[in-house]
Amino acid sequence: MPQSPEIKLPSGYAPAYALAFTDSNGDLAFVGTDQPLPTAASVTIEPVAEPTPPQPLSGTSATSAIVGPFAPLTGRPIVLALAGTWTGTVSLLRSVDGGATKVSLTAGGLPWGVYIANACEAVWEESEAAVEFFLDIAPESGTVEYRVSQ
Repeated sequence: MPQSPEIKLPSGYAPAYALAFTDSNGDLAFVGTDQPLPTAASVTIEPVAEPTPPQPLSGTSATSAIVGPFAPLTGRPIVLALAGTWTGTVSLLRSVDGGATKVSLTAGGLPWGVYIANACEAVWEESEAAVEFFLDIAPESGTVEYRVSQ
């Protein structure tokens, strides 16, 4: 098998490369700090209107109730705020059939979105369109102030 000739560095020369373009006179023009490469935007991107967030679900309850629906935008956190002086539980429920069936949330197979005290936090981020959320409010005493929003 023939062997390649041995290449030794440094060589006695280095190839030169330059970026050039045709100027307005049709002549070759090399790119440099005094003559930058001409560019032009070829695509116009129209701004996309942000969807309007849904109206918050808010109110107060001193008795057991299921309130809702709250229909969130997909891909954005749902924030639950609970306030007031109360004892009991408040749970966030999810429905994919217009509220006919409401299921409790879980994460890793454990209950999620169940509260026994005041809170204000992102509780869920929905990825499926047309899903609705409800609150299952079960105070044992006092009045719960609630707000579900985005």
